[in-house]
Amino acid sequence: MTVKEKLAVHAAEVEKYLGECLKDMGIPENLLESMDYSLLAGGKRLRPVLVLVWAEMLGAKKEAVMPFAASLEMIHTYSLIHDDLPPMDDDDLRRGKPSNHKQFDEATAILAGDGLLTEAFGFMAKADAPAEHVVEAISLMAKSAGSAGMVGGQVVDMSYTGREGVTLDELKVMHSMKTGALILSACKSGAILAKGADASEDDVRRAEEYGRLIGVAFQIVDDVLDVVGDEATLGKPVGSDIEQGKSTYPSLIGLEESKELARKYVDEAVELLSPYSGEEAEFLAELARYIVDRVY
Repeated sequence: MTVKEKLAVHAAEVEKYLGECLKDMGIPENLLESMDYSLLAGGKRLRPVLVLVWAEMLGAKKEAVMPFAASLEMIHTYSLIHDDLPPMDDDDLRRGKPSNHKQFDEATAILAGDGLLTEAFGFMAKADAPAEHVVEAISLMAKSAGSAGMVGGQVVDMSYTGREGVTLDELKVMHSMKTGALILSACKSGAILAKGADASEDDVRRAEEYGRLIGVAFQIVDDVLDVVGDEATLGKPVGSDIEQGKSTYPSLIGLEESKELARKYVDEAVELLSPYSGEEAEFLAELARYIVDRVY
């Protein structure tokens, strides 16, 4: 089985949970339709899969951490809905379909995002792990998704858009907040939730560093694909970064050096997995390499 097929198997389990988890919660029908429209629109489900696989590799049960893992997809989806809105990226397409505010309307899209973000923390609290570890993981996610993480990164991104002279260091910090924080936290929270099983503080540190490295690589490849990707395969417009005047890795250091940098980060991430064995460790190594080789 290829890594893409393995990822799809994990993603299907997450998809099944997501398809049921918001039902019978008393959510108004039109709001639920808007939330499900984006939440169930496909995607790699990378963040929840990272939670699940890190937790399983370190001895936790998949069922125990699934609600927490699924919550990361809710947070990721809310951020995409809001990113697509006219005051931000103003994108009409997302995953090959009209973006949420195009399918519904702007007010409904904003509220769908708000609903997903809020419900996510309720699902995190459902993780079946010692309470102190659940609280630690929730605290990590709040910081990563909040003002000093993903939300703050979006603000910095907007302030850089159209600005001359953005440096590579500034770009790295911005992406570590906007994109990297959630990927890092996916890996680290999986390890934290496994502390009641076999995970040690060194395991948590390795998960955090692995997440940091593949998060940077993921963003670099995203920037590369915005230059050389195929719109039909990506399911979103190509060239939108340049059109909006955004600084990217290719615009600052060139296409080939960007690809080389992404490979360097992935090699370092794979090295962190050296103490581990088994199918989960193998999958995490393959997944890191897949991030560089992906075409969408």
